[in-house]
Parts: sequence; structure tokens; C-alpha cells
Amino acid sequence: MNNSKSAKPTIQNSKLKTQNSNMLHALSTSVPSPRQFTYPFCYDVDPLAEAASEELQHYIATTGLMSAEKGCGKMFGVLVVEYKDEEGALQRGFLAAYSGLLGGRNDWQYFVPPVFDAQQPDGHFKRTEREISAINREISAIEHDPQYLQSVAQYEEMTKRLQAEVEAFKVEVDAAKARRDARRKSGEPLSEEEQAEMVRESQFMKAELRRRRKAMEQAESAFHNPHATLLKSLQRKRKQMSDELQRWLFAAYRMLNAKGEERDLIDIFREYTHAMPPAGAGDCCAPKLLQYAYQHRLRPVCMAEFWWGESPVSEIRHHLHYYPACRSKCLPILTHMLKGLDVAPNPLAQKRHTAEPRVLYADEYILVVDKPAGMLSVPGKADDSASVSVEEYFANNSKLKIQNSKFLKAAHRLDMDTSGLLVLARTEQAYVELQRQFASRETVKRYEAVLSGVPKHTTPHSTFHSDVPEPITQNSKLKIQNSSTQPDGCVEAISLPIIADINDRPRQRVDMEHGKPALTLYNIVEVRAADANTAVAYTTKKADKSLTLVHLYPKTGRTHQLRVHCAHPQGLACPILGDPLYGTERADRMYLHAAELTFRHPITGEPMHFLSPSGFLL
Repeated sequence: MNNSKSAKPTIQNSKLKTQNSNMLHALSTSVPSPRQFTYPFCYDVDPLAEAASEELQHYIATTGLMSAEKGCGKMFGVLVVEYKDEEGALQRGFLAAYSGLLGGRNDWQYFVPPVFDAQQPDGHFKRTEREISAINREISAIEHDPQYLQSVAQYEEMTKRLQAEVEAFKVEVDAAKARRDARRKSGEPLSEEEQAEMVRESQFMKAELRRRRKAMEQAESAFHNPHATLLKSLQRKRKQMSDELQRWLFAAYRMLNAKGEERDLIDIFREYTHAMPPAGAGDCCAPKLLQYAYQHRLRPVCMAEFWWGESPVSEIRHHLHYYPACRSKCLPILTHMLKGLDVAPNPLAQKRHTAEPRVLYADEYILVVDKPAGMLSVPGKADDSASVSVEEYFANNSKLKIQNSKFLKAAHRLDMDTSGLLVLARTEQAYVELQRQFASRETVKRYEAVLSGVPKHTTPHSTFHSDVPEPITQNSKLKIQNSSTQPDGCVEAISLPIIADINDRPRQRVDMEHGKPALTLYNIVEVRAADANTAVAYTTKKADKSLTLVHLYPKTGRTHQLRVHCAHPQGLACPILGDPLYGTERADRMYLHAAELTFRHPITGEPMHFLSPSGFLL
């Protein structure tokens, strides 16, 4: 296979053309092809990919395809390709795909097939899956068997009794040792017989304690009734079969790239993550689309992925909004599959030009600044490495350096796209104390944000609160009049636990079972219609043009807490305007600003209060 820039792939015979007829769709548009292929992890949708997406969206809407996917949405993707027809003329078309299964199937017409079809009823995967399911039923039957449950209860009772006996004897051992130590320290002379008796007592009690512990271990290991023995055997067999099946499946996914190279998922992830692939790897839209294009000698031109339908309960997805490829599953795979293509550079790796942070207060212990949007708080990793952080900016600013001092650390963080008040410590002592204040929630923070849309309801997780702490402003040199850290009017609360989305970092998701508690108070300040010229990102459909100005008071400090609580359907259901991760509308920036901050000076204990109005106007 030759996929160099000078050699275009071609469809060479009618048989191949027939194979593509149900997968390769016409694209009638005069929009020119982009010079470089889409960087899939951060992109503006190319007009050509948008045209293909609209064709796919029309197909989904008119065929009722999503009726097969009950109660949830689905990620879809398009890949625009070039090829030469039988007469040698250059043509364009597009391929379509959906992530995972759709209605439990992976064989829907119009869409490219999976990289590997594991759904064949008589195939190895399904046969083994049925065997594992049968083992699961056996395990469940044992776990609910009355005799087994009775034996487990007896075992737990015996273990509890033996443990109590060991602990009680341990108390006797400690008490006897304390008596011997006290006798030795009393200053009264010890006879040889008394010394020998003390040694014998110590040796006996230590030996007896070891004996009792061993007896408890032996009693535990002796618990092998037929039910327990069979259960453990079945559990070991299930794990072994599951692990082997997973490895077999990953090895069956053999991914191509534009150079014609082929590697399986185990090999790919071993190189990039030094771990096994996560479940579902290789079944997202982008790998499916590229694999089919390479197999049929179609040259990839650009691509895009969008969400169709309702948002999942845990994630934040918006209907018809475009999303980048996920990182945990797709980054290693696409890093391999894009080799040989001329891919656009990563926008996040480009030098960013932002305003300079403004110093509001500085002494030998702390620095309080107004951070501009688009600037990191601390030095970034990987994609963000090209952006200078606030820490780096001031560390390299000789005018603000203190003689013989190299320490400078942000005491808390603001997201790169968030502007506003940030405190940096200039000594280790100040840093530790400020970290303590933020961790123990002794600080008071107020953010100003503009939301896309208007919150329509108060969720079950929202309740009235009137216990917002007063700002610490008494006797403060920095006291500011008309402080708004104490919210006016009705204050509502959003309580949605948050956890990192391990499949799509840095995104966060709501998880009622495993998420960390997250509480945000808020009040609505103003509601107005948005400017009619406001650009709407990633969709040709009409969007809600209303905007809402809110004040947000985070009572916990979870990653992306305010952004998730605003955007989530069970929160305000209105994302922050310009939010690149959870939003729906493009803007010149993300409209979230840390406007007010109250804390105590880490060395003097003096109340410190700072105000930085956002200037957001509706």
C-alpha cells in the first residue's frame, strides 16, 4: 500500500466499487478539501466534514435509526475521503460510523463495519461469552444457596470469636509487659528467681499469642466446605477465561495506518501506555472509519464526530454537538493509525498569546494576581506545555523576584480558560498555610459566569440555602466596599458528585455512587437575549439564544466543578458560554471569572479580601 502525498489511493475494479456502494456516500459540495487531515483530539469542524455530517444527520432523522437505541444517545462520525473512479477522475465521498453497538448490533447498513466482528453467534467470542455467562449463573446459585449462606454465617461468627480471643489475650500480654517494665524501673533489686520468672512469663505469653494467632489462621483456612471450594474454583475459572478472552479479542483488532503498517491493540497499548487496552478500545468512530478507508484504498481528507440524542446520566453530551476523539481509548490507536497522513498540528501545542496577569497585591509572602483567560495556573503537561503558566511568568519576571528566594507556587488553581483571582505563595510556610485554608474551606470564593440559555427548573438536588459565610473583611486594609461575596436574593444549591472520566480525560462526569461530593451555591443575576450574531459552534441547527448571568459560590473544590454543575442536565442544564469541553456555543473565551476571594494572610493572619469584577455584559 502506498499512501504518500504523491500517490493517491484508487479503487481499481468494479468488485471493490460494489463493496463500497453501501458504505461510500456521495458528497455534492463545492467546498474545497483542507490542506491537512483533522487533528482528532482538538479541532474546529472543517466545512467539508460539516457538510458530510449534515448528510448523516438527515439520514438518521429520516430513517428513525435511533429508535433502536432505547433511552440514550450515540456518538456518530464521518470521514471524508478521496478516490479515483474507473475513469481515473478524482472523486470525493464520505464514510459514516457509530461508536460501539447500535441497538445491540454492529451490522447496520450505511455504516462501516467494525474493525473486528465479535458479535457472530457461532464465533469464538460469543461461544466463550456464553460459557462465562453459564459460570456466572452457577456462581450466583451457590451464593444464594441456603446451606452456603448458613456456613458463611457460621464462619464469620467463628472468625469474630477467635479474633476477639486473640485481641483479649493481646491486652493481657501488654498488661504483663507493662508490669514487668514497671518492676524493673522501680529501683528495687531483683532476685535471680524473679528475673527468671519474668523471662519465662514473657516467653510463654509471646508463644501463646503466636499459637492463638496460628490457630485462628488454621481455622480460617480449614473453612472449605463443598460450596466454598466449588465457588472459589468457579471464580478462578471465570477470571482466567475472561482474561484469555479479552487478550484474544484485543489481538484480533489489527489496526492499519496510512503507511500500510499493521499492529494489534495489545502491541499498540504496550508501547504507548505500558498497559492492556481498556474495554471497548477499537470500537469508537475514528478507528472504524480509518480502518475501512485504508482497507479500501480511500484517502482520508477530514473527519468529525457528533453526538445524537439525549445526554447520558453521567456524562455531559449535547445533541448535534461535535466532540474530539476520546483519549484513553483512541489516543494510542490513532497515534498509530495517523502515521503516513499529513495531520494538522495540535492547536493546544501552539504558542498562545494572552494578556498578562495583573498584580493586585504583593508582599514577601504572597502574590495575588488577576489571571487572564487562556493562561495556565501552573506549568502544564503534554498538550498544554506550550502555554506559559502564571507561576512561570512571575518566576521569570525579575522585577518581582525577592532576593535569595526562588519559591513560587499557586496555592489553588483556576482552569486555563477561566480568568480571575489567583493567590501564589512565595515561601514554603505561606504555601502550606494557604493550602490548609483552601482544603478546610476557610476561604470564600465567588465566580461570575454567563450561561448559554436560561435554567428552566430547579432539580431534586437543588435546595434553598442561606448559610453562605460572610466575607472576612473586618479590620482589613484591603476591605472593599459593596462586597458581593454574600449573595443577594434567593440562593440555590447544586449537589452532584463528580469523578474523573477515565475514558476521556480531562473531562469529568457525575457519578452518584463513586463521585466525590461537590456542592455549588448560585443565584441568577440577570437574563437577557443573546446578540443575534453570536456564533453557534458545531451545528447548523438553531440554538437557544438566551443568556444568563449567574454568581457561583463553590463550597467544594472539585476539578471542573462549576462547569459540570452548570452544564449537567440535573444541574442548571445550561453550559457556560464558550466552554470548550461541556458547552454548545463558541465564543471569544469561556465566560467564567473568579471575581471575589476572601482568605487570611498565611503569616499575619490578617483578613484579606480581593475583588475583580468580570465586566461580563449581557
